[in-house]
Amino acid sequence: MRPLKEALQILRDHRRLYLAVNLIYYGLVVVGALVVWLNPWLQASLMTMVQEAFESSLPGVVEAYRGGQFLAAVAQTFSINFFLGSLMVITLPACFFPPAGILVGFWRAFLWGLVLAPTTPQLMLVMIPHGLTLLLEGQAYILAIFAACRLGQVLLWPESLGLTSRWRAYLAGLREMALVYILVAIVLLVSALWEAFEVIYIVAPMAGGL
Repeated sequence: MRPLKEALQILRDHRRLYLAVNLIYYGLVVVGALVVWLNPWLQASLMTMVQEAFESSLPGVVEAYRGGQFLAAVAQTFSINFFLGSLMVITLPACFFPPAGILVGFWRAFLWGLVLAPTTPQLMLVMIPHGLTLLLEGQAYILAIFAACRLGQVLLWPESLGLTSRWRAYLAGLREMALVYILVAIVLLVSALWEAFEVIYIVAPMAGGL
């Protein structure tokens, strides 16, 4: 419990940064959605590309959802979003160059807006249950971006931690990042549980009736 309390304390201590990351992330989702509203053809092309890439590179996940395998869908969704979506895409680049992970994370938010904007009646219906998934999963990526921002901050201003060595500040930033990842894991687990439930038991039957 102590590491979890420390992680929450980090958010409280830097709540302005956390709020700013939230505003930028969800703001970019809205910007992407507006772009698609003005260029509807773009969404159709992107959705086709995403679907083909998903089916070819992650057939196990697709099969789990199509087969209604709830636990398998939860486990695979969590694993992909945690290890690939968070660690590999955002955090690992940030460990070498913090702006890299931050920019990739924000770019994903913009792409979400392009692909998932409810531009048709069918998508509007789907996004009623799926909107919560996006909020939860997005929050996990926001936490990962926040941790990358903190790493950049302490490298630029090690004195903010009472340190004079940037190497020690870097190690302290990595420790903060590890603590924040406790929250990332918790949010992604909740997100995976809800996503598997809503896709298998709400969206799939709904899509069959459309």
